[in-house]
Amino acid sequence: MASASSDPQDIALRFERIRRAHQSEVADDYVEMIADLIAETGEARAVDLAARFGVTAPTVNATVQRLVREGLVETQPYRSIFLTDAGRELAVTCAKRHAVVRDFLIAIGVSPEVAEADAEGLEHHVSQETLSAFKAVIAASKT
Repeated sequence: MASASSDPQDIALRFERIRRAHQSEVADDYVEMIADLIAETGEARAVDLAARFGVTAPTVNATVQRLVREGLVETQPYRSIFLTDAGRELAVTCAKRHAVVRDFLIAIGVSPEVAEADAEGLEHHVSQETLSAFKAVIAASKT
């Protein structure tokens, strides 16, 4: 089994990838949750996001404003939160990623409940190469 490079530049690049993943985690989670709320209830309200994430309304408002600046959501006074086309696209991508990670964990013997919870954190830190490998394991487990 090959080990990871110990070259300082390679190490720095790996940590840079991790930092980028951490920065996008909140945006990913919010757009995915907004899409879920819209699908479930027809709307996504700040109060519902606060309840789902277990955070305060000011935290949700600050995050939603960041998502507005990033072009992922739109808001109107006294109205729900709406995904932009870019936000919908990101939500779909995140949901697919989450499903692959969850299904991989189940395929290797993790209980569905634990797999669902663990996928929530892991999905943000998995490369496309790793996702492809996960998909291969999932496919092999179904044969």
